[in-house]
Amino acid sequence: MKSQDQSTGKERLIIFDTTLRDGEQAPGCSMTLRQKRRVAQALVELGVDVIEAGFPAASPGDFEAVQTIAREIKGPAICGLARCSSEDIRKSAEALAGASRNRLHIFLATSPIHREHKLQMTKEQVLERAVQGVQLASEFFDDIEFSPEDAARTELDFLAEVVEAVITAGATTVNIPDTVGYTVPEEFARLFDYLHTNVPNVSDAVLSVHCHNDLGMAVANSLSAVQSGARQVECTINGIGERAGNCALEEIVMAVKTRAELFGVETTIDTRRLYPTSRLVSNITGITIPRNKAIVGDNAFAHEAGIHQHGMLKHSGTYEIMRPEDVGISRTQLVLGKHSGRHALRQRIEQLGFMLDDSELDRAFEEFKLLADKKKEIFDADIEAIVLQTEEGAVGPWQIDELTVSSGTHSIATAAIKMRSADGRSGEEAAVGIGPIDATVKAIHRIVGVHVDLQEMQIHSLTVGEDAQGEVSVTVVHEQDRYRGWGIGTDVVQATAHAVLQTINQVIGREQRAQRTQAVIDKALAEAS
Repeated sequence: MKSQDQSTGKERLIIFDTTLRDGEQAPGCSMTLRQKRRVAQALVELGVDVIEAGFPAASPGDFEAVQTIAREIKGPAICGLARCSSEDIRKSAEALAGASRNRLHIFLATSPIHREHKLQMTKEQVLERAVQGVQLASEFFDDIEFSPEDAARTELDFLAEVVEAVITAGATTVNIPDTVGYTVPEEFARLFDYLHTNVPNVSDAVLSVHCHNDLGMAVANSLSAVQSGARQVECTINGIGERAGNCALEEIVMAVKTRAELFGVETTIDTRRLYPTSRLVSNITGITIPRNKAIVGDNAFAHEAGIHQHGMLKHSGTYEIMRPEDVGISRTQLVLGKHSGRHALRQRIEQLGFMLDDSELDRAFEEFKLLADKKKEIFDADIEAIVLQTEEGAVGPWQIDELTVSSGTHSIATAAIKMRSADGRSGEEAAVGIGPIDATVKAIHRIVGVHVDLQEMQIHSLTVGEDAQGEVSVTVVHEQDRYRGWGIGTDVVQATAHAVLQTINQVIGREQRAQRTQAVIDKALAEAS
């Protein structure tokens, strides 16, 4: 089953994004519903074909996220993951019912080690369960994807038997996952060649690939599969995912675009949205993008060696195989200052690939002016940080009005803070600590009355110079639940305070929603009695 663009003669490569499902499963990468909606909308603007929104049967939160995205997001097919069980499939059908285009992705392990130790099933039982799952899914869905989990370590003859059977049962896409990142490109290519040769009905479905990065070969293995006939690649933004991660969407897309003559396929991705989407996901998950990360890292288009700079001045093609503009990275570094106006800021924001409404632009402009008074130079990264912070919006009732800290080599660190809440409350507190951040967090706890344990903190310099902004991401724990916060500023203590307060506001918001839900339940019970 192949799709071809008549104007170019190239076959279509379907981009299946699983950032919201497999990506979110990575430790520390869980997202709120609001964050998932933001990422889903960014994926629409990016141009992905399929969004795997979650695993509806995994939890009530996942069900709500899939259901919400299915109802709100238009364009890509919205996909939910399910095991080969009646309960999972029916739950997914309910969650995806509101989508204009939906897909069910069901899976069952097929490798010897999974059959013996996880499933405790024979080959015959696995084959029967897989067929039954697809047949049941056919009652609810026209678009069905089946994954033989750990396919890369499954016996070739048995894998071919499973693939043939599920296609006959109604699967329209069959995904061949390298679940544990075990295979290598040449071996994986042989696997796909085997399926094309030994599965009689293979042309009745799209062959897909889903590679993990345990040996650092997720992208290479995925490209090898494409060369051997795979026409869907499952990937995530920035390659986030279980263990060492997944195939990185930005890398696979730019590889097939840059080497179009080699791969002979094309995607519908607007590559100019790659960098903004990468930054958004990094901001939401708290997973910093390495400077040397391909395509979207800070050094991806940087040149320091003299011989490279000389070549670049003569012709950019000497040392760059892609244009930074094509992935959404601007050549301009220093763009605005404190005398710049609202129109110039909006234009620069749009050039960087972001879209803000008027109210968001107003907030961004206020933050920009405050920053311009503190910094001599405003860089693109500063503007991106302001935009991302503006898009996040208000995350809770409490805000910091004033913060003063004092510390030194031979003195006790102290913090004095003034805060106010949306309902009119205010508070002032002072605290001492083993450092200025510890003292600041203690003072916040005293005012708000909610205690969180700071587990992890990362500080990243957004630009260069002594007045560079610091980007701080924190992970905290409250009653065994983990929360992430994010803050920016030229003062990293203040940025950390805002990041910690963001997590506390998330805790308060969750508690308020739980109280409202319980009130509705109590009222319904009272009326029923």
